[in-house]
Amino acid sequence: MLELQYGNLHTEVEKSVPIRYRGETVCTHRPDMVVERAVVVEAKAVRKLRPVHSAQLLSYLKASGCRAGLLMNFNVPRLIDGLRRFVR
Repeated sequence: MLELQYGNLHTEVEKSVPIRYRGETVCTHRPDMVVERAVVVEAKAVRKLRPVHSAQLLSYLKASGCRAGLLMNFNVPRLIDGLRRFVR
């Protein structure tokens, strides 16, 4: 996150995103990070990324209105192997 801020990118950590049903807020999501109000970043440290992790990120994208997301798993030998990009 610090590197993004040094690059003058607006970042919000664990930003509260309301979930609405029929105009009422029923609960909130808290994605790990939202960058430039455009990209949701969800960080994990798991043995293997599962479909539930993808579903979580897609839910964050829908609720936040962002079009792009990154699912990052840090429990891999090379970070590139733990990255998944999503676009709505």
